Amino acid sequence: MLISAIVAVSENNVIGRDGHLPWHLSQDLKRFKAITTGHAIILGRKNYEDIGRPLPNRVNYVLTRNKDFQAPGCVVCSSLGEAIEAARAAGETECFIIGGAAVYREAMPLVNKLYLTKVLAHVDGDVYFPEWGAGFQKISEESYPSDEKNDFPTAFEVWVR
Repeated sequence: MLISAIVAVSENNVIGRDGHLPWHLSQDLKRFKAITTGHAIILGRKNYEDIGRPLPNRVNYVLTRNKDFQAPGCVVCSSLGEAIEAARAAGETECFIIGGAAVYREAMPLVNKLYLTKVLAHVDGDVYFPEWGAGFQKISEESYPSDEKNDFPTAFEVWVR
């Protein structure tokens, strides 16, 4: 099974502010949906609570240390390893790490493919993406300007190792 991560990151490594995305990027949300639909996604509890529901047409694995936490329509796991093994056992071909920062930090050593949206701006925030560059090479890049539905210009990149 391929372990991938998908993330939007500003030029100063911001991925969140006050428990939410610090931007609105319609094009990035469409890309996220197109890439992850039909696959397993792995996310932390805070990220799940910000979204507020399971993402449709995906198996949602929510990570939490709280044994009593319930997320109807999701598979609740106590560790990243448990979630990855559950996805593998279910026959998943590619699972996606979708955040937050602590989940990315733990998962990046295991990630083989990174779907990166570079937000081409410095953005105020309080959640940052971890260092990840070692051993990766960029295999594709597409650039898009900002417009009425996208707060900032972006570059969609795919990196593999």
